[in-house]
Amino acid sequence: MVHGAAWAIEEGYGFAEDLEVTEEHGCLAGADPDMVSNPALQRGMKQLGSLGSGNHFCEVQTIDHIYDAEAAQAMGIGQRGQIVVTIHCGSRGFGHQVAEDYVRLAESKQQDFGFHLVDRQLACLPLQSNAGKSYLSAMACGANFAWANRQLLMHGVRQAFSSVFGRRARPKDMPLVYDVCHNIAKMEEYEVDGQVQRLCVHRKGATRAFPAGHPAVPERYRAVGQPVLIPGDMGRYSFVLVGAQGSMEQSFGTCCHGAGRRQSRTAAKKSITSKDLLAQLDARGVTVRVHSKNLLPEEAPQAYKDAQQVVNVVHNAGLAKLVARLKPVIVVKG
Repeated sequence: MVHGAAWAIEEGYGFAEDLEVTEEHGCLAGADPDMVSNPALQRGMKQLGSLGSGNHFCEVQTIDHIYDAEAAQAMGIGQRGQIVVTIHCGSRGFGHQVAEDYVRLAESKQQDFGFHLVDRQLACLPLQSNAGKSYLSAMACGANFAWANRQLLMHGVRQAFSSVFGRRARPKDMPLVYDVCHNIAKMEEYEVDGQVQRLCVHRKGATRAFPAGHPAVPERYRAVGQPVLIPGDMGRYSFVLVGAQGSMEQSFGTCCHGAGRRQSRTAAKKSITSKDLLAQLDARGVTVRVHSKNLLPEEAPQAYKDAQQVVNVVHNAGLAKLVARLKPVIVVKG
């Protein structure tokens, strides 16, 4: 909760080089475990190092197309046919419980702050209030848990490849390209109405997309921009991009985190059976390993927008630039 990915590395699950290409070096400042409830702690202790269900995944993919050779080379993914692994996971039930606890607190305090909500989902807390400060401290614990969790999962992937292929699991042999957040609030500075202001930027289902030259971009990527990872679905493609200057001017240094859903989970389950979906994916050369096949139809490719169309919009809007397209080979879901 306090040290994030660095804790995992100190415990032997990774390398110091991993932190250089992790957003915030894998640790959000201001974390205070005293602001986290006991139920959240109990859930977290059982789930650290686990992938989770829903749209979370670990995919073995192949580089299918290169759009920007220079940026791809900088990331070490400049070869068509090269194998990569993408992990999508967060803070599991720990972060969910933190959110649940503070949403409940926020709902109870709306009248105290003079807020009149049209929807209870809009419940909020002023940042300078004691409750608001407590939430930011607890949220930082959740962010750090997520970085530690992904670090553990990446270590497991490295160990698996090392064991099967007899390759070393060093950063030189299996480097981390980038670890980027997709559900976090951070204090950042932007120009608003001609003045630079310090803002609380909340990226929910969104990801940071800082351009080339930005001081927060790791040194090895500063000439090309921050890597941006946009998953699609397990039947088509995922994408790697780099942040562009347009994101700073239009969207507070942000672009989308994924393709986004076309169908609700309920509608998706009604549209196809798990047996038919597995057969369809197999026909496309995609092998799936899932904890519960009953949950699989929720993540059917047709339940999602076409990621190619989504990233084309992002690219053409100048929020981020296309670098590489990844095609799934093996999909592991919780």
